[in-house]
Amino acid sequence: MIDLRLLREKAEWVAERIATRGDADAAARTARLAELDRERRRLQALRDDTKHKQGRLQEEMKAAGGDPARRDALRAELRGLSDAAKDADTKMKDVEGEMEKLSYYLPNLPADDVPPGADESANVEVRRWGTPRPADEKLAHWDTGPALGMLDFDGGAKLSGARFTVLRDAGAALSRALIQFMLDLHTREHGFTEVAPPYLVSRATMTGTGQLPKFEDDAFKTQGDPELFLIPTAEVPLVNLHRDDILDVARLPIRYAAYTACFRREAGSAGKDTRGLIRQHQFDKVELVAITRPEDSAAELERIAGCAEEVLKRLGLAYRVMQLCTADLGFGAAKTYDLEVWLAGQGRYREISSCSDCHAFQARRAAIRFRRAAGAKPEHVHTLNGSGVAVGRTLVALLENCIEADGALAVPEVLRPYLAGRARIEPPR
Repeated sequence: MIDLRLLREKAEWVAERIATRGDADAAARTARLAELDRERRRLQALRDDTKHKQGRLQEEMKAAGGDPARRDALRAELRGLSDAAKDADTKMKDVEGEMEKLSYYLPNLPADDVPPGADESANVEVRRWGTPRPADEKLAHWDTGPALGMLDFDGGAKLSGARFTVLRDAGAALSRALIQFMLDLHTREHGFTEVAPPYLVSRATMTGTGQLPKFEDDAFKTQGDPELFLIPTAEVPLVNLHRDDILDVARLPIRYAAYTACFRREAGSAGKDTRGLIRQHQFDKVELVAITRPEDSAAELERIAGCAEEVLKRLGLAYRVMQLCTADLGFGAAKTYDLEVWLAGQGRYREISSCSDCHAFQARRAAIRFRRAAGAKPEHVHTLNGSGVAVGRTLVALLENCIEADGALAVPEVLRPYLAGRARIEPPR
């Protein structure tokens, strides 16, 4: 949710920043919101003036004493003012209702240092790490995974339909090892507190981080009472743990790490990544969330990205870091780094982690604030999130980059303690 005070004071600048996202609807909504804000303030002034006049006339009625004609005239004028005040109140509620709806559909403002651009071609490469394995389509994970008895695409389709997969034997064990490795790294070395949140959350929780109302078509939800939504990412419950809280500044930064399954309809992805694990309705992820003072969030974004990068470095997976341009930012993000891992079987880099600074966008929606000192006016925190990292896509990267000449998968050394020392996963006999 954008800052209405900022919109009021710098309407043209806000409109220009929103326009850089390339979203015509958002630009139109921004203009409409500014118009409604002016109307709300006009009605507020009218109502306040009316109430002031009512108070003055009531004093005059007292002073009128035994003059019936004067009292009747004042009484009639008061009725007219009462009707005007009620009319202003009704109109204000209508305006405020429309403003609230519009606010929930407006994306975040890009940070000043986000490169402008119309699409992903304007994203900027920040750095690379590792030496990519030569591309070889024979290494595609939809071939190597089944050959190793790790991925069962037919079983997933049989149970649930398209975009579901069953992990078998070493596939299930390796996925579990990745989850444990990531959680251990982030909690023991990076200072995150582990949380195991619910997978089903309320509408208020989904609204607090920006998934609703705009992206409701992409969510899975229960029918009837209670209405609950399957989480699309652990960011949703982790941020909302502090919904409606006023935090003591001494608690900041707050850093959480959580493993969860995640659920998305992928409503806008028809025809995209129909093979393999890249785009599934259900997938596993270790998520990192931070809540900070506003002045600390830029540095915290660099830190979160570094924590995610460390996962890939220790697994020996080549990757690059891309800063997203204005038009490629997610709805709630002010600035984002995407980590893209090299996939030899596909011959290209693919996103494996997205790390974003949301500034106060989510904090306004979820009413998360802090006090700098006792008695100080509460301020909105900044919230950040990043995949630390996507488990299924990491499994894809291992299946496309770590296959040896005999078809076995060489297990990265950091994962071996989680697999009873196993160094290789060989094809089943």
